[in-house]
Amino acid sequence: MKKTVAQKGNPELIEALNAIEKEKDISKEILLEAIENSLLAACKNQFGKSDNIRVNLDRETGEFHVFQDKEVVEEVEDPMLQLSLTEAEVKHPGSALGDIISFEVTPKNFGRIAAQKAKQVVVQKIREEERKVLYDQYYMKERDIVTGTVQRYSNGNYNINLGKIDAILTSQEQVATEQFAPQERIKLYVMEVKDTTRGPRIIISRTHPELVKRLFEAEVAEIQSGVVEIKNVSREAGSRSKIAVYSNNPDVDAVGACVGMNGIRVNAVVEELRGEKIDIVEWSEDPAVFIEHALSPSRVLSVQVDPEEKSAQVIVPDFQLSLAIGKEGQNARLAARLTGYKIDIKSESQMF
Repeated sequence: MKKTVAQKGNPELIEALNAIEKEKDISKEILLEAIENSLLAACKNQFGKSDNIRVNLDRETGEFHVFQDKEVVEEVEDPMLQLSLTEAEVKHPGSALGDIISFEVTPKNFGRIAAQKAKQVVVQKIREEERKVLYDQYYMKERDIVTGTVQRYSNGNYNINLGKIDAILTSQEQVATEQFAPQERIKLYVMEVKDTTRGPRIIISRTHPELVKRLFEAEVAEIQSGVVEIKNVSREAGSRSKIAVYSNNPDVDAVGACVGMNGIRVNAVVEELRGEKIDIVEWSEDPAVFIEHALSPSRVLSVQVDPEEKSAQVIVPDFQLSLAIGKEGQNARLAARLTGYKIDIKSESQMF
């Protein structure tokens, strides 16, 4: 049996943990439990096993003590876990079979080991908790926009500082026509926030259609209040976007609210998107009306829809055919994505 080793208090540790709890908002009890568990693992080297070993860390003084629990048995099979009734009665008079007797077995050099382990655990826990706080902070911004500062351009990617963390704007999520200078501040859409051992990994984009939606939400008070709703967005990043909007209040013009007085609201979004053209159209639950609006700025003569096939045949004036289709089919393509309908556009003369 090992002799009990008197342990000196460790007030510096408790003071340090109190300071960490206050400054880093990390629970002192979580740190103390982590230190105890780390010391318990270290005891395996001393005792060979830790099934019946306990490490106690005094919450007031910072003293460390190691205890070993043994069961009183008639015949000892494992001296590390058991002791005989005869031995138990010598050490603890009145012991009975089945009792659990506790002995302090604090090793001689345990104070030094404990101090080293405590430092390691505290440093590790601080890192873990800081990573967790960062992850939680940016996870709240998933599927939203953030403002970042361009740091540098390397191997086709931009390194963007988001405040407390950096993110990479990959070439796949960049608009081909956009170039940024160091220290330039830009808006980005947060696609996903992943928790990794090296801290949160934030996947950002400048091409995502939701970027357009979030920019309008930030500019238009009626969207923030819920009076105006963005129903859908279709986008070819860097070139053109179409957004479908709807007003829940008949006295509020959804398109006008998004355009703003003298175009101030839509122009703010266009400026952030480096000149990308934006068509704002009124949403309608009538697919024929919605398709007509979606083909703006072209004028439409008639729309025939097949709701089951999700297809539509559209007739436009002869002089409007190229406008309705758009350059390389872009206007028709964006309208189809916006409405969810396959759109076949014909000129008036082609039909008659």
